[in-house]
Amino acid sequence: MAKILAIGAHPDDVEIGMGGTILTLKAQGHQVSILDLTNGEPTPLGTPEQRARESQESARILGVDHRWTLDLPNRYMIDEVDARVKVAEIIRQYKPDALFLHYWDDAHPDHVAASKLGEAGRFYAKFTKTNWKGEPFFSLRMFYFFSTHFRLNIKPALIYDISPFIEQKARALMAYQSQFNEKRGNLGMSDDIKAAARWWGSRARFQYGEPFASREEIGVRDLNALL
Repeated sequence: MAKILAIGAHPDDVEIGMGGTILTLKAQGHQVSILDLTNGEPTPLGTPEQRARESQESARILGVDHRWTLDLPNRYMIDEVDARVKVAEIIRQYKPDALFLHYWDDAHPDHVAASKLGEAGRFYAKFTKTNWKGEPFFSLRMFYFFSTHFRLNIKPALIYDISPFIEQKARALMAYQSQFNEKRGNLGMSDDIKAAARWWGSRARFQYGEPFASREEIGVRDLNALL
């Protein structure tokens, strides 16, 4: 079975983009962990302590194997060498077969920086003759989830069937009570997520789906994977 690492800029980004896929992968026996590059704070109604509790509750609902949170600055994250090394060290220690990153085109600068840091971290992780934590390692596959502030007309490389887990994905997302609440006027976020997943699912003849992009070609060994 595979080891998967999903890297998000803020707690809740991974849940929005691929919470259903994480649940599906876990049900299939894969190891899945999450790396949040920031703690997501400050936000209008949140605190670092509450956000930490919410992210751990969401991780429990998703059943992930581990969740790390780096100390990069929310709102001010940039692609720079020290941050690349921090990401690379997690990759070297966890040794994921595949990485899932933010889609590279986004209105939120943190999401764009997170995507670049994930790509650079993948490359840096294989470096030898360093004093970094962990042993050199290179993740074979890299995919991009959509948690974007642009309304993009995207053409994904693949759509993952998340039909059995749509309600559980919604619960994992709504664990972030500081982010999705009546005061912020976005209690309907779970309905929006379900509507989007239904639309994407219909593109691949699933009830619910999540789309992913890839910069690299995807090989297939079994025709059944395409049927």
